[in-house]
Amino acid sequence: MNTPILSAQGIRKSYGRGSARFDALRGVSLDVNAGESIAIVGKSGSGKSTLMHLLALLDIPDGGRISVNGTDATKLSVKQVNQLRNEDFGFVFQQFFLTPNASVLDNVVLPLEIAGVSSKERKARGMAVLKQLELDDKAKNKAINLSGGQKQRVVIARALVNNPRVIFADEPTGNLDTATGSLVEDILFSLNKEQGITLVIVTHDVELAARCDRQIYIRDGLEEGIDTTAGAAA
Repeated sequence: MNTPILSAQGIRKSYGRGSARFDALRGVSLDVNAGESIAIVGKSGSGKSTLMHLLALLDIPDGGRISVNGTDATKLSVKQVNQLRNEDFGFVFQQFFLTPNASVLDNVVLPLEIAGVSSKERKARGMAVLKQLELDDKAKNKAINLSGGQKQRVVIARALVNNPRVIFADEPTGNLDTATGSLVEDILFSLNKEQGITLVIVTHDVELAARCDRQIYIRDGLEEGIDTTAGAAA
């Protein structure tokens, strides 16, 4: 049996102290296999985004264990964690987190700049992913001048520029109209099917969740159950 690319075992996470303490996760376990698409589904405040942040090593659990390719995340050095986040993981958030007055290309190649890739290679790889997403004609435009759908495609291009193994998407269509949201969904799932990129999508949208191979339901910080009937609700 193949080792999961990501694994969470009994993870717990709380915020605040005393009477203000909030238990975001209360012992959630799941495995994510390479090349699959998983939806983490739940209402606002259920703990689903916290779970994604822990899987992506953006935060540390209070209890339980996160493993990446079979290695306990606590055994990884800061350098190794940063390398994973910058090279193996790509991120697509509901808020675009683009630098508004920088060009589209400069926004896309930021992970490469952080990784110390040369200017020439950054431009070549940045233009390649922009072309893939039909945005190469916008490369010199300022990000502030783009539509919502174009901005989200720029975010996907930035997530792709390092050839990641996993893309984490937190409500990736939350700020988009239905037609544009469907286009963004199609892009993400084509990357999953055609390039084998693993997708971990946080959503409260049941139709988006139904497109994934599996759905993990989180409620009040606990896992409600796993639906493996991919697309059953479609």
